[in-house]
Amino acid sequence: MAWFNRTDKGIQTPTASKKEAPDGLWYKTPSGAIIHMRELKNNAFVCPEDDYHVRVGSKEYFEILFDDNKFKELDANLSSKDPLEFVDSQSYPNRIEKSQKKTGLKDAARNAVGKVNGIDLVVSCMDFSFIGGSMGSVVGEKIARAVDYSLKHKTPLLVISRSGGARMMEAGFSLMQLGKISGKLALLSEAKIPYISLLTDPTTGGVTASFAMLGDFNIAEPGALIGFAGPRVIRETIGKDLPKGFQSSEFVLDHGFLDFIVDRRNLKNKLTTLLRLLEK
Repeated sequence: MAWFNRTDKGIQTPTASKKEAPDGLWYKTPSGAIIHMRELKNNAFVCPEDDYHVRVGSKEYFEILFDDNKFKELDANLSSKDPLEFVDSQSYPNRIEKSQKKTGLKDAARNAVGKVNGIDLVVSCMDFSFIGGSMGSVVGEKIARAVDYSLKHKTPLLVISRSGGARMMEAGFSLMQLGKISGKLALLSEAKIPYISLLTDPTTGGVTASFAMLGDFNIAEPGALIGFAGPRVIRETIGKDLPKGFQSSEFVLDHGFLDFIVDRRNLKNKLTTLLRLLEK
């Protein structure tokens, strides 16, 4: 039995002019650099003064990657049920409903297919704004279906991870997604269809422990937090101070867990280069 609802097969998103950021809106990066929101948006949400990568979601990544922002969204209306009747400070269905109203999303992942510099690509992108990008049954099912689409159409897959890990409100059902997605990716590997994993800030928990680190290429944005447990938990467990920059994408790269780090402003062209190499 599937722990989600499905109401349609997909929607077609036409080309649309990007909304202009209102005058007078500014963004301040952690280093203190200040940039106008319009300039930030035109710069792929990267501050040119300090190269700080602002956290963005699927809407922005789709605009950055897909030619003319044209794509077909897949399985757009999958929504979680409440298999455990979970209640903490509020019921799980209530939390889902509030997150859907606040973000305009159905869950913490969106799938789309379109062209990236003329090359067909399936993209599954996680949204941290929806319950911390946590991986529940819908996220697992969406990524699995993205793999199925790639297999059927022999199209490369990109998964963009931004997640706090497994969704506690679904407990074991959430953890089952790790094996489910990993098994699907094994089929993609057997079919010799490229899978690229992009890790962004933050990528933690069961997401890091499974599909985020299983790409033919594992790449990351600069300064992203990447790890399994959080630094505080690790420090308290081992009783030692952690190395400087521990769990940053640069640290993870230096220790052999990433292939390279890519600036978001260069992401589309870097992906194009990789896909053309993998075609040969």
